[in-house]
Amino acid sequence: MADHAQFSNLIWQIADLLRGPYRPPQYERVMLPMTVLRRFDCVLAGTKAAVVATHERLKGGKLVGEALDATLNTVAGQRFHNHSPLDFEKLKGDPDNINKHLVSYIKGFSTNVQRIFEYFEFETEIEKMHEANILYLVVSKFADVDLHPSNVPNEQMGLIFENLIRRFNELANETAGDHFTPREVIRLMVHLLFIHDDELLATKGTLRELLDPACGTGGMLAEAQRYLREHNTAARLHAYGQDYNKRAFATAASDMLMKEVSHVPSGADAGDFVRFGDIFTEDQFPSKTFDYFLSNPPFGVDWKKQQKEVQREHEKRGFDGRFGAGLPRVNDGALLFLQHMWSKREDVKPKEHKEGSRLAIVFSGSPMFTGGAGSGESEIRRWLLENDWLEAIVAMPESMFYNTGIGTYVWVVTNRKEKRRKGKVQLLDARDVWTAGGSEDSKRSLGDKRRHMTGEQIDEVVRLYGKFEEGPRSKIFDNADFGYTRVTVERPLRLRYLMTRDDKARFLDACPHLLDDVQAIDKALGRKPRLDWSATWDEIEALLKKRGSRWKAPEQKLFRSVFTQRDAKAEPVPAGGRGSGFEADADLRDFENVPLKEDIAAYFDREVKPHVPDAWMPGISVKDGKAVVVDESKAKPGYEISFNRYFFTFTPPRSLHDIDTDLQRAEDEVLRLLREVVA
Repeated sequence: MADHAQFSNLIWQIADLLRGPYRPPQYERVMLPMTVLRRFDCVLAGTKAAVVATHERLKGGKLVGEALDATLNTVAGQRFHNHSPLDFEKLKGDPDNINKHLVSYIKGFSTNVQRIFEYFEFETEIEKMHEANILYLVVSKFADVDLHPSNVPNEQMGLIFENLIRRFNELANETAGDHFTPREVIRLMVHLLFIHDDELLATKGTLRELLDPACGTGGMLAEAQRYLREHNTAARLHAYGQDYNKRAFATAASDMLMKEVSHVPSGADAGDFVRFGDIFTEDQFPSKTFDYFLSNPPFGVDWKKQQKEVQREHEKRGFDGRFGAGLPRVNDGALLFLQHMWSKREDVKPKEHKEGSRLAIVFSGSPMFTGGAGSGESEIRRWLLENDWLEAIVAMPESMFYNTGIGTYVWVVTNRKEKRRKGKVQLLDARDVWTAGGSEDSKRSLGDKRRHMTGEQIDEVVRLYGKFEEGPRSKIFDNADFGYTRVTVERPLRLRYLMTRDDKARFLDACPHLLDDVQAIDKALGRKPRLDWSATWDEIEALLKKRGSRWKAPEQKLFRSVFTQRDAKAEPVPAGGRGSGFEADADLRDFENVPLKEDIAAYFDREVKPHVPDAWMPGISVKDGKAVVVDESKAKPGYEISFNRYFFTFTPPRSLHDIDTDLQRAEDEVLRLLREVVA
């Protein structure tokens, strides 16, 4: 019996027939659905005659639709069937009309399989191959590949399909990252997801359920199942997925059917487990909860098209819906994926056999720090941390993905932390744990993917995670360490009064009816600068009152804006009546992020006052030496995680002597070369 790599290579060779009409990144449009079709053809071969005969007998009768499908599936002994009299061998009998016969053959499948091929948009590819005169060759070559279960067991078929998916996605590296995650990244995530659950998964009769709402071609679902097969054969895992990319969804659904996955209950359909739709507006599992979550949502995904519906759910349903914690920027919906997943968490209720949930998700760096206090992103981080759900973040090496070289981070979220992890978050720096090359099988770069993790390196990261100890790569923080209070630091407005001829003309252009009053003010106050605007305006008001003039508020405001300038040497301008503080200078307004664990007044006295003696913080009152927030609109809590700050290593600069020595050496070398040229 050939191994899965040999079968993959055999199918891979057939792809050479597509050269010309298709570019290599487009091969998967044909090869994946053809592999699925050939596998189904082989699986159904033994019962094909009985299914065709039963269909002929029942055709036109009372059984239609799902009822007829169910009956024929039973005859086929599978979760799908094909009632067409055609198969791959018979398709070869009429080369001139093979396109029509192949379409007819596909339409003979049960509804669940037909739906998969509709999402593959395979009829378009059939016509394209027929026009290029390669369809007959492709079908003939596939007819020679024996994928019968007796020759290729379900597990091996899954490996063949996953191998092909990986190869084709590596070819299409410019888009691979949208629906394909490198397998070593998935392996690390799966290990972290199940790291504490060996005993739980080994419990007899345990059934666990996992969701990937951006499942792409189903790589994460497959890897989770493989992990359990290798580490715990007694464990049962139901894997669910959703995706809005048609081809990716079709591939994942095909994979489920081809493997005849053991977790799909008898009589159920793989379509019950992998569904098509946009999670923001078409949640396909609205009432389900899950024990595990795995996902690699697209980086920086724009959700403007779904904004109205998402915002409506946020505002109307709050935490009863999926997006109660907050809404991130419209050009990056990463944290919406996390909220969507975590809204489906299982509660911790051991008596009801509910053990809580664990989640692992891949993000770019943005969700850790984007958005200031009070923003949607900050509020989502606050929600996670204040509920003690964020367990760890692992920084991955750069250049690990096919379509981007940026750094990525794996977040682990759970509502059942170990006792030692409660109230804590572990940050693990694995950015320099990598090996050159796109994969273990290839040392060359694959698009932007120039690095990979070996099995030993994955084990190294998992060990560091499991130890939960401080070290060069591992830092442990209290949840509150990531929190801060954003306070506004104000400085008083200081204005200098001075009337000049040009300013006078400018004011009178706007208010010519005030000419006599302005002339009187000019004569009384003179043309010298005055550094106390409050006292100056008192004089002006007294003069206007004596003259019987009453200026409107806009005229007073314009007068001040024309005849005053900011001056650091001037006296502060009081706000309102005496004793009610000063007007704030908006140009000098600043903000301070005071660590959540620190007393605001003490921080202000230590960090701000020495540098800006006249600064104050509105909304903050001090009582018994403690700062008390009295206006939350002016003092907002926020959360951010600055990974680089926590793992920054200071490298002292070189000494001036060493720098001078190197410069002298370079000068000497330049002079030597010049002498050689002259000579």
